[in-house]
Amino acid sequence: MADTPNDVANPDRRNFIVLSTMAMAGIGAASAGVALVRTMTPTRDVAGAGQIEVVLDGIAEGSGIVATAGRKKYSVRRRTAAEIESAVADDNAPMRKPQPDAERVLRPEWLVLRLQCPHLGCPPQGTVAGEKRGEFGGFFCPCHNSQFDTSGRIRKGPSPDNLPVPKYEFVSDEMIKIG
Repeated sequence: MADTPNDVANPDRRNFIVLSTMAMAGIGAASAGVALVRTMTPTRDVAGAGQIEVVLDGIAEGSGIVATAGRKKYSVRRRTAAEIESAVADDNAPMRKPQPDAERVLRPEWLVLRLQCPHLGCPPQGTVAGEKRGEFGGFFCPCHNSQFDTSGRIRKGPSPDNLPVPKYEFVSDEMIKIG
């Protein structure tokens, strides 16, 4: 019986099919690996948002601004003398997570917080004048009724912790750098 090109026993044809299948499997594995690595690297907006500079000039006493860096939101609030007095007076009040006001601020007039409720990550209100601030005059998370005082410490509601204070520094009297 003579060998024909369609013969299954043809070793050249079998080797070609095996090598082609292995090459396609290798290409598929490589592209899946590249896709996996790309999902683990941070996006440009997150990677480039390590620090943000905030100009303090123009923030009225008793109000503040929300600064955004990537997907993170920060509250920069200029406290009134009454808010500072209230925060210092509450240092000895019973709290879930006691922390003196002096440990949460670099300068008493300025309160800088990450706007992320420790309960479920909701953004609390209370930075800008006119927003709901809750019973303690600080911040209010409307999602689950967590209430924070004028230093961002948890006073009421399901939140397990105080509002986080990010790493920040005063670059000058008119500017801070967060991150």
